[in-house]
Amino acid sequence: MWYICCMIGDEIVTWHKSYSVNIPLIDAQHKELINLTNKLYRSCMQGRDRSKNVFMEVFRGAVDYVGYHFSTEEKVMERVAYPGYNAHKKEHADFVKEVLKTADELSKGTNPNPLGFVNYLKDWVLTHIAVSDTLLGKHLIELRQQGKLQRITLRVKQVSDRFIID
Repeated sequence: MWYICCMIGDEIVTWHKSYSVNIPLIDAQHKELINLTNKLYRSCMQGRDRSKNVFMEVFRGAVDYVGYHFSTEEKVMERVAYPGYNAHKKEHADFVKEVLKTADELSKGTNPNPLGFVNYLKDWVLTHIAVSDTLLGKHLIELRQQGKLQRITLRVKQVSDRFIID
């Protein structure tokens, strides 16, 4: 049985300037992650059959976008030889494992609670931004202030419906 989410209001999380890590590209991607979280949340209100179909469609898009975002952050960290790179990348990998596990459960019908995943996503994203991404942002600001960083250029290329960061 597919769990019907109870929704109060239209968003589960709203972007606030306090979430900014002062890296415009990363902040823009974080805003999109919050937008996708809210889309997943709203999809829960579509009615039982529609809810599952809409949720799975948005879920697949969110999974692709998370991969793109993590790739962006990891390339930035590599370019500046970020000392917290390995730990940060491990957080990304652990999150991806959880998402893949959830995807498998949802597709098999063994996890009928999409709202549980939406809450997990919201909590993980906000905690990750508040701790790990904020540390990365501070590191980049320090490098700029020391004159060791002017600009980071990343090339994005699209391969079918996925984006690759160079």
